[in-house]
Amino acid sequence: MAKREEVEAWLTDMDGVLVHENHALPGAADLLQQWEDAGTPYLVLTNNSIFTARDLSARLRSSGLNVPEERIWTSALATADFLRQQVPGGSAFVIGEAGILTALHEAGFIMTETDPDFVVVGETRNYSFDAITKAIRLIGAGARFIVTNPDATGPSADGPLPATGAIAALITKATGKEPYVVGKPNPMMFRSALNTIGAHSEHTAMIGDRMDTDIVAGIEAGLHTVLVLTGISDQREIEKYPFRPDEILDGVFELVEREPVESDL
Repeated sequence: MAKREEVEAWLTDMDGVLVHENHALPGAADLLQQWEDAGTPYLVLTNNSIFTARDLSARLRSSGLNVPEERIWTSALATADFLRQQVPGGSAFVIGEAGILTALHEAGFIMTETDPDFVVVGETRNYSFDAITKAIRLIGAGARFIVTNPDATGPSADGPLPATGAIAALITKATGKEPYVVGKPNPMMFRSALNTIGAHSEHTAMIGDRMDTDIVAGIEAGLHTVLVLTGISDQREIEKYPFRPDEILDGVFELVEREPVESDL
């Protein structure tokens, strides 16, 4: 596991680390620019499988952050990458939005309701009872059950919304089958991200705001872990867990290297 000075590549979570409610957090733009200027390999990770990397790049740009789409790695892309390795040119029945549908199409998958290799459940704001019923029947008939991310709820202006994990639990209850979950905290998501940028775990760091996903997965993937306190974690939250990150920072602004001030003397 690398010390900070040995880190050559970076993975970073998005919400709570770089942005909060569509506003860039202090130091985020400077840190991204620092990586770009130095040619440092990096990826911005998110468990959200609703949006494509292009959509997320545009959303970040509107928040004042310049992140090219090839620098974004979603649970949808990680899921498509994993399924392509499992069954190249396979088929899937998908509950989800553009993020997972586009990723699977680009990975060479066929979308079908007839005897698919996989049933894939991703994030959506419009879970349909008919689609859930189809998923249950297809899994019962032998399709493999895959979930993009385990998050049980998602945020909204009016309060929590049921998310992928909650719908997966419903399908598990009806089928007796547990899904394979690709997104964080499965270190699989980090390994596929490392492969994407040609980085090695020994020289890569992960920045996150959640102990139960970012940090535990980073530790299990052998990365240098950095927890920032601009998201959901505070000292009391940290104390709940039997493991610790390598570093705890107030925010990503602490990772920005300041230019030495030249004296007029």
